[in-house]
Amino acid sequence: MTSAELTALGVPAARTLSTTTKSVPQNQARTPLWLLRELPWVEVDGGTYRVNRRRTYTVGDGYLTCTLSGGTYQVIAPELRELRALRGVDDEDVLRELASSFVQEEFAPGDTICEFGSPIDRLFVIAHGRAITNRTGEFGDRVVLDVLGDGGELGSEVLLDASAIWEFTATAETACTVLSLARADLERVLERIPALAQHLSAVRAADRAAEGRYSKRGEASIDLASGHAGEPVIPGTFVDYDPSPREYELSVAQTVLRVHTRVTDLYNKPMNQLDQQVRLAVEALRERQEADLLTDPGYGLLHNVDPTQRLRSSTGRPTPDDLDRLLARRRKTAFFLAHPRTIARFGHECSARGIYPATTELHGKPVRAWRDVPLLPSNKIPISASGSSTILAMRIGESDEGVVGLRSTNLPDEYAPGITVRFNGIDDQAVASYLISAYHSAAVLVPDALGSLTITVQ
Repeated sequence: MTSAELTALGVPAARTLSTTTKSVPQNQARTPLWLLRELPWVEVDGGTYRVNRRRTYTVGDGYLTCTLSGGTYQVIAPELRELRALRGVDDEDVLRELASSFVQEEFAPGDTICEFGSPIDRLFVIAHGRAITNRTGEFGDRVVLDVLGDGGELGSEVLLDASAIWEFTATAETACTVLSLARADLERVLERIPALAQHLSAVRAADRAAEGRYSKRGEASIDLASGHAGEPVIPGTFVDYDPSPREYELSVAQTVLRVHTRVTDLYNKPMNQLDQQVRLAVEALRERQEADLLTDPGYGLLHNVDPTQRLRSSTGRPTPDDLDRLLARRRKTAFFLAHPRTIARFGHECSARGIYPATTELHGKPVRAWRDVPLLPSNKIPISASGSSTILAMRIGESDEGVVGLRSTNLPDEYAPGITVRFNGIDDQAVASYLISAYHSAAVLVPDALGSLTITVQ
């Protein structure tokens, strides 16, 4: 219908005299940021946080990285220092000699790698695959002790004790490629390299001297007496501290926000342009903060799980049994953190078993839980190309010797705790610059505060 045929004012013309109701700029990249919300934040003066602990004598994580070349695996020689008995060996030629003595073996699913009660006559390193250690329970049932994956080792006792026996049975859960060092090959290396034999003898002597001097967690022991009567001599003691405590320096995420002065002068109603620009930039920085807290190679939680707290799923999938094993490794687990796809997969496994996890309320929002522990999503936890991912479980807070976030507040030009927005000047093009900085880090106060479960998301 043409304008000549209209009998009343048309909508397009009417809109020229009307105003619009506008939303603030929306951000589809925004996530719940559960980790930032749930971590207790510790004020860090001077930009550095030192974690003091009781002195610990155990060293080496026991995981040996292997390389693959032309279908053949090889232990990386310096990685042998991760074995406690070889921790002080500085001569890499010696380590290369040992690494070259490993022999590659293949095990099919269900094959026995070692058997309970038999002598430990070789050191095994799982180059690729998954193996389960188990033993017979009190009533003849099979009790699973641990699940080992790439880099796991079995039988390091062969380096120090010729009379040691296997205290469990290890079977291949999947096809496994294993590197083994036989006792006979080890002895030939020791004959050729007397310095290595002397080193192992010194480690044995140190172990005998240290018996009873440290706890099962490797901490220096505190001598006590109890249950006595009369006037016995009460043991004296002191609590030894770690002489080289770890220090965490605050990391920073930054960006320079540029806004033309003409925009802030003329187009500031009904919304303040600078406020909206800063808000969206800060939201992006907070997303980066959570990603850094999880994945940074230095302080990221995924890289700071103690070897004793790293578990693998017995089936590859995230099952209720696996989460129970993860829960049992620590007291007062505050929450699990996993990729949303991992949580969905866990729900599928529960449904397949006829189990329906309850929900709990957190900050007024319902979230899925397992054993009353919230299972929180974070898309910052990566999923590898092969489909593997990680579930984290953590205890939090300084008072509980848990995981804490680190930041510094009351900063100049502070926009939010630990985040500053600082005017950086106006250039010759009349563009104003604002430096936006977010300071953060995270610390694990004791090893069992943080645990991980490696699973496969199919």
